[in-house]
Amino acid sequence: MREDATAGRPQGSKGLKGMSREELLALPVAVDLDTSNRALGLGRSKGYELAKRGSYPCKVLRLGNAYRVVTADLLELLGLAA
Repeated sequence: MREDATAGRPQGSKGLKGMSREELLALPVAVDLDTSNRALGLGRSKGYELAKRGSYPCKVLRLGNAYRVVTADLLELLGLAA
């Protein structure tokens, strides 16, 4: 009998979870906003709302229609800066 893969996760998490220290340290120089939201435990709507208002908790670059987050700033915010 297989265990439910979502067992123990909060309702409404849609299978998403935070990122491990190893995953965070393996990120490229800049990441998309969805990846940063996941690392910070932010929902997609809230993350985009904060970025649009200029209130995101770390540096966000706007490249055309895309948002990119500087990984060094993200790691510093999370206390993982080298």
